[in-house]
Amino acid sequence: MSESSAPSIASEVARAVAGLDVEPLREAYWEQGEFVHLERWLPPPLVARMVAEVERVRPGVNRSFIPRHKKGGSVGSWALAEQAPTILALYRAPALLTLLARLTGRALHPCPASDPHACALYFYTEPGDHIGFHFDTSYYRGARYTVLVGLIERSSSRLVCQLHTRDPARPPRELRLATEPGTVVIFNGDRLRHAITPLGAGEERVSLSLEYVTDSTMSPVKRFVSNMKDAIAYFGFRNVFGGRRRARAAQRLTPARRPARYTSRLSQ
Repeated sequence: MSESSAPSIASEVARAVAGLDVEPLREAYWEQGEFVHLERWLPPPLVARMVAEVERVRPGVNRSFIPRHKKGGSVGSWALAEQAPTILALYRAPALLTLLARLTGRALHPCPASDPHACALYFYTEPGDHIGFHFDTSYYRGARYTVLVGLIERSSSRLVCQLHTRDPARPPRELRLATEPGTVVIFNGDRLRHAITPLGAGEERVSLSLEYVTDSTMSPVKRFVSNMKDAIAYFGFRNVFGGRRRARAAQRLTPARRPARYTSRLSQ
């Protein structure tokens, strides 16, 4: 598949969004503390194309291990920009951005092309691969929202979501989810405490993370801190601080124009 197929991907996403009853989803999103999940929502043909791209980028997985925090592999947005046009088209799909705006009540935009987390694959392929409880803390001046997409799920590993941990008026609630292929989880990264439980022997789990922001500006100090964290914990120093290859991929990742008109749709 080439980038010229992006309009057909956008149409598939638009059809999937059109099949949703958005108002109950929006109510559930807010009742659950800015979190909602759609089980096996994305159409299987679209998921199959993304799984094929998982295999294409698999040789470039960067593995990392931080005791008491995480163990696993990652492929960042620059590699996906070069080798995964279906994933890139999903990330940019106008209908997905419109859905996110209706759920969150905020105009969201793709992260800057310099952010390796903008769209990234996370590989859990060895026994014990996991990530401990954390928030998707935003280093941006604006809020950052996360869309997780299940692609490969052949494991007993679970996404554990702890709701309302930052709301003293609500009792905490814990959910344990299998991110089956096509399942989508949407949440405010600064509101949901979550983890991935350890992988068992002979198991495999691969998920896609899409990040969106309300304000893409970031101070130089926070940019340096973010880059160091990404280099150590996720993508490796060569990928995060790379040169020409990263610049070429960033050009591919950057949309021709920023999605617009979401604010006017929020009241619909």
